Amino acid sequence: MARTLAFDSSSVVKNARSVFWAKGFEAASIPELEAATGLSRSSIYNTFGSKRGLFDAAVQSYLDEIVRPRLQPLTADHVESNALIEYLDGLNSVFSQPDALPTSNGCLLINTANSPLSTDSHVSKVIQAYREELEAAFNRGVHASRSGLDPIVQQRLASTVTGLVIAAFALVRIAPAQARTLLQDAKTLVTCER
Repeated sequence: MARTLAFDSSSVVKNARSVFWAKGFEAASIPELEAATGLSRSSIYNTFGSKRGLFDAAVQSYLDEIVRPRLQPLTADHVESNALIEYLDGLNSVFSQPDALPTSNGCLLINTANSPLSTDSHVSKVIQAYREELEAAFNRGVHASRSGLDPIVQQRLASTVTGLVIAAFALVRIAPAQARTLLQDAKTLVTCER
């Protein structure tokens, strides 16, 4: 008979996510993950297969619990005309709080894109899919706020906003003021000539 898990795997993944988010995959040690999750090395490996398996679960948790709820107003059946501006303003507000996780840690996936793990084909695909998900959401926001624009211009604007948001996430850990400026630049582009 198979043993049932004696721990809440969702809590374990969230706690591991915090370690990976703060330190990155490579720098997160097994002892740190053991301390954060309350699991032994053997339990981590038995449950997730490897440190990498735990990281993959943490990434999925990050997407489902952090990224997608914030994008929800841009991915809903009906997108309000101010949804993209509210997303950018909300992110800018978070970036002005030094202790907020996105400010102190940046974006888990953007950080991973700049690490050795990004050469792994699966991780590379996850990061690319994340970028595409952001751009698709931003495109819907651009369309809702600037419906009179040519669709090609809308797509270019969404692509530019995506680039600015990604750059802001890449910079926020070391230069939060510049990251907020990039978000303000994105907002200016979206609202110009409305």
